[in-house]
Amino acid sequence: MPKKTLSAVTWLCVLIVAFVSHPVWLQKPPKRKTPAQPKVPACCEEVQELKAQVANLSRVLSELGRKQEKDWVSVVMQVMELESSGKRMESRLTEAESKYSEMNNQIDIMQLQAAQTLTQTSADAIYDCSSLYQKNYRISGVYRLPSNDFLGSPELEVFCDMETKGGGWTVIQRRKSGLVSFYRDWKQYKQGFGSIRGDFWLGNEHIHRLSRQPTRLRVEMEDWEGTVRYAEYSHFVLSNELNSYRLFLGNYSGNAGNDALYYHNNTAFSTKDKDNDNCLDKCAQLRKGGYWYNCCTDSNLNGVYYRLGEHDKHLDGITWYGWHGANYSLKRVEMKIRPEDFKP
Repeated sequence: MPKKTLSAVTWLCVLIVAFVSHPVWLQKPPKRKTPAQPKVPACCEEVQELKAQVANLSRVLSELGRKQEKDWVSVVMQVMELESSGKRMESRLTEAESKYSEMNNQIDIMQLQAAQTLTQTSADAIYDCSSLYQKNYRISGVYRLPSNDFLGSPELEVFCDMETKGGGWTVIQRRKSGLVSFYRDWKQYKQGFGSIRGDFWLGNEHIHRLSRQPTRLRVEMEDWEGTVRYAEYSHFVLSNELNSYRLFLGNYSGNAGNDALYYHNNTAFSTKDKDNDNCLDKCAQLRKGGYWYNCCTDSNLNGVYYRLGEHDKHLDGITWYGWHGANYSLKRVEMKIRPEDFKP
């Protein structure tokens, strides 16, 4: 019995020693860990989709930019063409302005023309627009003055102003559209040129004949802002061709500022091919017109027609120094005459 007990104790000691020496034998083997899978955020797909959209938009914008450049060139060409068309239309509208006015009073004009046919067979002389006014022709417009051997006057088409300050005015010059060049030679200024319903010069020979009786001159001007001014002269004479159509003026009145024709009083008429001015320079060539140039101008009513008053490099515009100075070209000018003793 003691041997069995010893043997059991011996085995118990062996087990205790083994347990103390290798405690890990009694532990469970560790489980092998598998590498964790990275979690994909839920927003990544949306980001990728947005990136694709941005790339697509960038491509579209690039294409639009290239198309815009082509369209811009096309637009510029169209604008240039429209500006050119606009200028052509403006010229046509300006030319049609007076025709529209005439059509608006067509019946009255036809009646007046019929009445004028009767006056041509009459013994009474029709000298100018004031003569027609005294015969009760009171509508402004174009009239044909019959020839008269006693007066030495040929048949002449004139424009009569039957309204301004009592009427009876014969218009001898008009600038309002810029469609007629006034840079003409001596012969053209002598005979007259332009359209009687538009821009014209009646002719120095006709103006000389009409001013052989005591005559009054009225100059009407309008600027590009729509302001209207006038200048009147109590006496106006244009001498004959032998005296180079020299100008003589009486007293000035009106609201056009300083008298800008006084400097041209008692001055011969000059054109680009006939220099009669009082200057070493050829004023008609410098000022681009036919006029009573002294040396050279205080006014230049037959100068170059500049639209919108654009006239800051040369002194050749339609100028009246007493109102807007030398660097402003007027929009509209009319020169008209009637007898000094005219009574409406």
